[in-house]
Amino acid sequence: MAEAERMIGTPETPEGGEAEPEQSAGRTDAGEQSRPRGRRRVAVLFAVAAFAYVLDLVSKMIVVAKLEHHAPIEIVGDWLKFEAIRNAGAAFGFGEAFTVIFTVIAAAVIVVIARLARKLYSLPWAIALGLLLGGALGNLTDRIFRSPGVFQGAVVDFIAPKHFAVFNLADSAIVCGGILIVLLSFKGLDPDGTVHKD
Repeated sequence: MAEAERMIGTPETPEGGEAEPEQSAGRTDAGEQSRPRGRRRVAVLFAVAAFAYVLDLVSKMIVVAKLEHHAPIEIVGDWLKFEAIRNAGAAFGFGEAFTVIFTVIAAAVIVVIARLARKLYSLPWAIALGLLLGGALGNLTDRIFRSPGVFQGAVVDFIAPKHFAVFNLADSAIVCGGILIVLLSFKGLDPDGTVHKD
């Protein structure tokens, strides 16, 4: 009987023989599940980034076409106006003498976010990084394509609250993304979806 089993290839200890393939299959299934989950988070990141970028781009096109060289539009009396301003500095008008440096920083932020996307398994982090990416791309587009020249272009700002700096939707996306990242870090949630406690 043992000789017959050996000839047809039936293992003498089926339970021991099947244990290894089942474990291996379990690991494969987990890996296959995590990859689509990671791809979905990356898709969310780029969808949020694209939405923020397009919204910023369209708003600036409208401002340049309809508001630049015109009187400000009052939205809420003196408290909130739409006023077209060209800003060579960073967000909210800071550091106008360092336009090229801010351009390089924005490009570096985009590269870092693209590298982080490979390890992204957290939906809140995908949204936060998407906001950062969309905002950085929005202002970087101005730096590259607007006057006075490549990498020295002035960003179009138009949201002017009373007693506050004039900003745009890209700045808003960057600030919202940054605040969300701070909150996620405070709660101990990492981009890969793990939670740590200090």
